[in-house]
Amino acid sequence: MKGKVYLVGAGPPGDPGLLTLRAVEALRECDVILYDRLVDPAVLRFAGASAQAIPVGKEAGPGGSGELQARINEMMLAHALSGKMVCRLKGGDPHGVRPGGLGRDRLSQGTRGGGG
Repeated sequence: MKGKVYLVGAGPPGDPGLLTLRAVEALRECDVILYDRLVDPAVLRFAGASAQAIPVGKEAGPGGSGELQARINEMMLAHALSGKMVCRLKGGDPHGVRPGGLGRDRLSQGTRGGGG
């Protein structure tokens, strides 16, 4: 059974009061939540009781960001292919920066059986 991945933005600055109803539903449904450091910890209170919350925050600095993004994408894909519901929770708009699009593209390839 294939899982599903939700790309959820927590709004700037990750304020729980700015979440959409659909974002709250996704958090409640997910088995795994991969969240970044810009997300207010109070947002995680919407997670289901059995959800595994995994911090995957990126720090500013030289190198590593692209490599970390690739690892995050692989984590999303691995969990989804194992049948889990995954939420990639980002502070701000998850599609507002290129890595969100790259992650979506990679997940789409992986769930169709393509890509490395």
